Amino acid sequence: MPACARSHAYARLVLRITDARTGEPVDAAPARRGLTRVEAHTQGLDLTNLRVLLAADLLVRALELGGTPVWGLLRGERQREELRAAGVALGVRPFEEGGDSGAGLGEAQVLHVVGEDGPEPDGVRIAVAPVRWEAPGPPDGTDQAALRLALLAHPRRTPVRVDAGALTEAGDTLARWRRAVADWARRPSRPVPDTVRADLRAAWEDDLDTAAVLDVLRAVESGPGLADGARFETYAYADRLLGLDLARDLGNPA
Repeated sequence: MPACARSHAYARLVLRITDARTGEPVDAAPARRGLTRVEAHTQGLDLTNLRVLLAADLLVRALELGGTPVWGLLRGERQREELRAAGVALGVRPFEEGGDSGAGLGEAQVLHVVGEDGPEPDGVRIAVAPVRWEAPGPPDGTDQAALRLALLAHPRRTPVRVDAGALTEAGDTLARWRRAVADWARRPSRPVPDTVRADLRAAWEDDLDTAAVLDVLRAVESGPGLADGARFETYAYADRLLGLDLARDLGNPA
C-alpha cells in the first residue's frame, strides 16, 4: 500500500470504534474532550484475555495521542495479578484496579473492552476475538515482543491463530525494524511527512486498525524518496501506539 493512499487532513480525524452492541461505529473520544474511562474486563489468564488487555492498552494509547485524557481500569475476578504480570511482559502499561468505581471522575465517555463471550456492561462495548495457541511451548516462554506484533497484525475482531510460523515471521520483522531504526537514527533527523502521518492516523482512527498501521510502516521501510531521518521519526511516532520498543537498539554497535 503506497504511503499516500490514505492522504487527507489527519488533524480532523476522530478515533471511531465499533460498538459490539449495535455494530455501529461511535466516537471513542467525546466531542467535548472530557475524560474517557477505558475498562478492560477479563475472565482469567489465557491468550484471549491477554488480547483484551492489549486492546485496552492500544485504545488508551490512541486516545492519548489524540489529546484525550484517559483513565484505564482493569476489571476481573480471577487471576487478575497473574494477568497483570503477563500484560506487563507483553508491553501493556499498568491499569488501575477497577473496583466499584461508580461514576468515577465525571468522565464523558466509558468504553468497555471485553472478550466476545465476556460481560455486557452498559455503555460502549468493544469486543475482542479469541486467540488460539498452536505454537510449541507455553506462551510465556516465547519472545513477548514478537507475540505482541503477531497479535497486532490482525484486526481486533478477527480470531487469531498463533503458531510457530507466525511467531518466527513476527520475530524476524521486529529484528529487521529495530536494526533499521538504529541505522536511520545515525542520519540527520527529518520530520514525519504529512502524508505519512495522515496515513498512520487514518489507520488507527479507523476502529484501531493496527494491521493497517503496520502496512504503512512496511511502505515507509521500502518506499523511495524518503530520507532516513524521516523513516526514523515515522517509526518512533507509530511506536507510541504500537509499543514494540522499536528504538531499543539505538546506540548498539552495528
